[in-house]
Amino acid sequence: MHAMTTKFAAIVLAASALHIPAFAVDSVSVEYGTGNHTDVYRVGAQWNWGKQWWQSNGTHIGGYWDLNLGQWRGNRYQNIPGNHQNITVAGITPVFRFQKDNLQGWYGELGIGANLLSGYYDVGGRRFSTRFQFGDHIGIGYVFSNKVDVGLRYQHFSNASIDSPNPGVNYTVLRVSYPLGK
Repeated sequence: MHAMTTKFAAIVLAASALHIPAFAVDSVSVEYGTGNHTDVYRVGAQWNWGKQWWQSNGTHIGGYWDLNLGQWRGNRYQNIPGNHQNITVAGITPVFRFQKDNLQGWYGELGIGANLLSGYYDVGGRRFSTRFQFGDHIGIGYVFSNKVDVGLRYQHFSNASIDSPNPGVNYTVLRVSYPLGK
């Protein structure tokens, strides 16, 4: 089952990468999150889709690809206080965003993507049975006139019952992104 999950994750990540136009990064981000006795540190690169769906009254739905690499630092490994576990996580997520046409001001977004962990998460009484995890989030944020984007996300990771146990884990994440070029 483990080999099949790893192959599936590799296929999803490879297929997703094929849709990233010319690999010209539109923005970069840094994130910090916390939850379940774990701190999350993450960097990312984003590629805007350049689409505006359901345009109305100065707003639309757009989106971007978010490719990220992070570190989960748990401080209650195997549910033992003071015992630590560090896991590297790589992920790709298509994100849909409801935003103003000028791409500034308040926005709301949601996404669900694929993530591959370097080990089996086991912190605070939550033990994952797979290294592959889906990561979904819902968030709000604000884009300033200088195009700096500050957002807050509620993020959930689980394997969608591919295998048991599947306790899932939730994080609150602060994200800051900065545009490149344009």
